[in-house]
Amino acid sequence: MIDNQSQFSTVANRRRFLQYLAGSVSVAYAGGGSIAQALEAPNRLPDPMVWAPRDLDHLIASPKEAINVFDFESVMQKNVPPAHFGYMASGIDDEVTLRANREGFLKYQLRPRRLVDVSKVDMSMEIFGQKYDTPIMLAPTGGHRGYHPDGEIATAKGAKSGNHAMIVSTQMSYPIEDITAARGAPLWFQLYATNKFEVAKHHVERAEKAGCVAVAVTVDRSGGRNQETLFRLQRTDKRICSDCHEGPGTPTQMAQPKAPMYDGVDVTGLRNIQASAMTWDYLKRIRDATKMKCVIKGVLAAEDAKIAADLGYDAIIVSNHGGRADEAGASTIESLPEIIAAVGGRMPVLIDSGFRRGTDIVKALAMGATGVAVGRPYLWGLGAFGEAGVTRVLELLRIELYAAMQQAGAPTIKHLVPGLVRHV
Repeated sequence: MIDNQSQFSTVANRRRFLQYLAGSVSVAYAGGGSIAQALEAPNRLPDPMVWAPRDLDHLIASPKEAINVFDFESVMQKNVPPAHFGYMASGIDDEVTLRANREGFLKYQLRPRRLVDVSKVDMSMEIFGQKYDTPIMLAPTGGHRGYHPDGEIATAKGAKSGNHAMIVSTQMSYPIEDITAARGAPLWFQLYATNKFEVAKHHVERAEKAGCVAVAVTVDRSGGRNQETLFRLQRTDKRICSDCHEGPGTPTQMAQPKAPMYDGVDVTGLRNIQASAMTWDYLKRIRDATKMKCVIKGVLAAEDAKIAADLGYDAIIVSNHGGRADEAGASTIESLPEIIAAVGGRMPVLIDSGFRRGTDIVKALAMGATGVAVGRPYLWGLGAFGEAGVTRVLELLRIELYAAMQQAGAPTIKHLVPGLVRHV
């Protein structure tokens, strides 16, 4: 006769085993989503695709049919080449950090305040002299033409529809001048500095001339990365990649066909976009080369945040590159409190990586973030329906944020205070 404790242990072990299978890339891409759906109490949120419920026979046919941002991912997967989808979806190694970015939100709960007039909610954010309708920003992602022919032009028009701040990547596939015109407002520019300062200086000068208000220097790509999901899906892609891409390891490898930011600059000797030689002195040279606001993107440790604040930088973006930079294993939402404490109000702190819901955004804002940047969701929309998809993804996030602020008892962003969140 099996006692109750043994039965509980058996069930728990079986559930853990099924959860492991559900998280396996090889199982998931063979239809493993059904395993996740069968679990009585799945402990993973539906992102990325390998954990999301998938019904490829009943995809949404238009952006307006979407109930949440996840509805776009399956449509994107159907529309774009396997290697391009894999590049978007992959983390690195065991994708621990990729998972952590979503699971980190489960470690924080909201403490809503009642009997507050939230019949009207003001979600607006002001930063660097620019006012936006919401604190929802577009994180920098590269090579948008790999997902839709209109690329960053469509993305910028989607951002314009909701007056969102947009950060464009060094690896953008349209000229920054054209993207700025499509957005109809100043952009932020994300910089892959490389180990050749002349390249960084060229990029910064061009971005400033295009009217950008800030340069966000990525500091978390100091080495290579093992993107296993990408590599596995590349094997199923029958196209000849060299028809569009430069050779392996070149700075323009993931641009289609070549990242316009590199036009007119000598990249001799560069094999990648990493900045393995970057130091605080290198960063100072970048800041001295521009009048734009200087933002440091990729900070996860309080020690680095304090140095940045002491040196007078203009903002920090708490980021782990969406789980694509390293396998440190910590979510950005868990890293945020120590960064906020280290900065001590001396500069705005923004955050990205893993944000998919209005409640995710509310938690970060209540903990002290000034703005929240999203990446993959708008790419899902772009790959699914172009500009209309981007517009709808951002609309859904605004709708959810509005409702989450009402439920939290916060009629303005200023009412989102630390007391509204508890760590569990």
